Amino acid sequence: MRRLVYLLATFILTANFISAQNLTRWVNPFIGTGAVESSLSGNNYPGATVPFGMVQLSPDTREVPDWAQASGYDYNDSTIYGFSHTRLSGTGASDFIDILMFPTVSDKTKSTFAHQQEQARPGYYQVLLADEGIQAELTASVHVGVHRYTYPQGKEAKLWLDLDHSANKGSWNRRIIQSQIRLVSPTVVEGYRIITGWAKLRKIYFHMEFSKPIQYSELHDGGRKHENTPVINGTELRGLFAFDLQQDRELTCKVALSPVSIDNARLNMSGEVPGWDFDSIAAAAENSWEKELEKIDVQGTDLQKTIFYTALYHTMIQPNTMSDVNGEYMAADYTTRKVAGNEVHYSTFSLWDTFRGAHPLYTLMHAGRTPDFVKSMIHQYDYYGYLPIWQLWGQDNYCMIGNHSIPVIVDAVLKGIAGVDEEKAYEAVRNSSMTSHPNSPFDVWEKYGYMPENIQTQSVSITLEQAFDDWCVAQLAKKLGKQEDYNHFMKRSAFYRNLFNPETRFFQPKNDKGEWIEPFDPYKYGANGGYPFTEGNAWQYFWYVPQNIPDLISLTGGNKAFTTKLDTFFTINHQSGELNDNASGFVGQYAHGNEPSHHVAYLYACAGEPWKTQKYVAHIMNELYNDSSSGYAGNDDCGEMSAWYVFGALGFYPVNPVSGEYVIGTPMLEKAVMNLPDGKTFTVKAPRKKGNEIYIRSMKLNGKKYTKNYITHQDIMNGGTLEFVMSASPQK
Repeated sequence: MRRLVYLLATFILTANFISAQNLTRWVNPFIGTGAVESSLSGNNYPGATVPFGMVQLSPDTREVPDWAQASGYDYNDSTIYGFSHTRLSGTGASDFIDILMFPTVSDKTKSTFAHQQEQARPGYYQVLLADEGIQAELTASVHVGVHRYTYPQGKEAKLWLDLDHSANKGSWNRRIIQSQIRLVSPTVVEGYRIITGWAKLRKIYFHMEFSKPIQYSELHDGGRKHENTPVINGTELRGLFAFDLQQDRELTCKVALSPVSIDNARLNMSGEVPGWDFDSIAAAAENSWEKELEKIDVQGTDLQKTIFYTALYHTMIQPNTMSDVNGEYMAADYTTRKVAGNEVHYSTFSLWDTFRGAHPLYTLMHAGRTPDFVKSMIHQYDYYGYLPIWQLWGQDNYCMIGNHSIPVIVDAVLKGIAGVDEEKAYEAVRNSSMTSHPNSPFDVWEKYGYMPENIQTQSVSITLEQAFDDWCVAQLAKKLGKQEDYNHFMKRSAFYRNLFNPETRFFQPKNDKGEWIEPFDPYKYGANGGYPFTEGNAWQYFWYVPQNIPDLISLTGGNKAFTTKLDTFFTINHQSGELNDNASGFVGQYAHGNEPSHHVAYLYACAGEPWKTQKYVAHIMNELYNDSSSGYAGNDDCGEMSAWYVFGALGFYPVNPVSGEYVIGTPMLEKAVMNLPDGKTFTVKAPRKKGNEIYIRSMKLNGKKYTKNYITHQDIMNGGTLEFVMSASPQK
């Protein structure tokens, strides 16, 4: 009966949140958390976090999360092993998964659960651990995870703390170097663990407080067990704590994290969550999400709003705050540094993915955070020698290719984002384009004018992507009046031409003698090394010349030949050999489940056939996104798949993410109002009579006829209205 009363109260609380809040009700954190057969899902998680927070407190449904369950949670599972405080959102590889808690009435370390007894909303998660009869609730602030456990009557109340639990130790040579659990008082436990894996040498310090005193404890290091000892050090640590809950069956636990020190973890706790009112903390978390979601107010069907706002939510889970409340953070050289004033240091930059859509979205909606994103990248340059490739917990894992901090930084400067030092930014992007580092041997690049496959694998993909990065450096050099550098990097930005084979009309690999490497199969997939193409094939990479689309059209033979090749790309289903694991969401050769394809549907508009852009963009949004656990056609990759949908639904997309232009696709919403940082609004209207009108008949910008195939960043930031007249048939 007590549990029924509790569940009723929880339901009423949730209903009150929904009635009081306008937009968080449309967020379904379970979207993208579990695949159906033979597909990817998103690799998202349903747990509690706040926008861009350090803590992501969520259930782990795998004892050893790995690639296919990178966030630790899979909707198809039925067992929970506990609740850990950090994780990646939507990635293709697992890491973090730190500081696991599991409540129990015995000594068990797992429990079954059912989705009928599970719920989630922004900043809050709840589940019934069926085997234990325990209600578990989670919420968070930026640095603190808060747990509320309600134990059944007549049972012991215990809680596991597991510092050995992590992502699969068989991946990335992952191992725990050292860890500690220390009982400071009956209500305070502190410690740390140092672990290596995908991110090298991560330090995670914690300060933990309980609402009730510990009655007795067991500290374990592998097979060793110590009762009521104050401290234990080792590499396989777990602690079991027992509490006296005779008068009140609720136990609240607060866990503050820091990458710097236990002292800083204490400061994070006192600065953010000094009290014990769980419901107030959860309300504050949800309010923080509401404030961010209000930046775009949309009208559409309930399904469209659910997918849209969940996608917008997913774009704001990462990057993660990595500085403590006192401004200190662990730098790339493993020293403690401190940001100035009210700045925040961030990490978790999945740049090969997010430079395409997520970061351009941030320049529109998060101009206040973007300078700190940029400065955080430049911090790595300062202490490590070059900008991040794929950074997490302050360390670079060099996963993927190119150096796509460069377009992010250049884009911020060219768009006039306040708070970015232009000269320092240029120093960082220029030197990071001249100093060789993994997958970027610039001496080879300068010598050959392309990457020879026998010297550098993934050579075609690197050539194409590096050429774009060089174009970005050139644009910043031009802005700053550095003519010699501009000329040099513009020359390098055309190196893609050196791998274009006019006979096959594809970009192909060469060796260091300038010879085409045979045999060549444009349908064959590559992975992340040992093949000329990165997570794709020659068809998918053919279109990656965003810095000079007119030249790509010319190489192809003109507009008609270009659109004919696009037609083939979107319709031919031939495959050669095994697909890469990230190949999914197919429309012909187009693979929406991975980023190299993301801009391609918009290229029709650049070649004079915008109705085909409208057709395929509408198809992708309607068929490859849904509101189920398998809601994404591929890994969300720190919000990039979500950012694509947000832009697509608004009606435009940054094909060249540094050009300041957004190619017009087809708006999917009746109305969308972007509330811009300076108080202005930019409104997109696309009224429909039947709902199946996906083609654009005409456009007006601020009441005047508009015929361009793009809209500029400045047009949007000036405020105004872009109005579409929609049709069910194409306007050729």
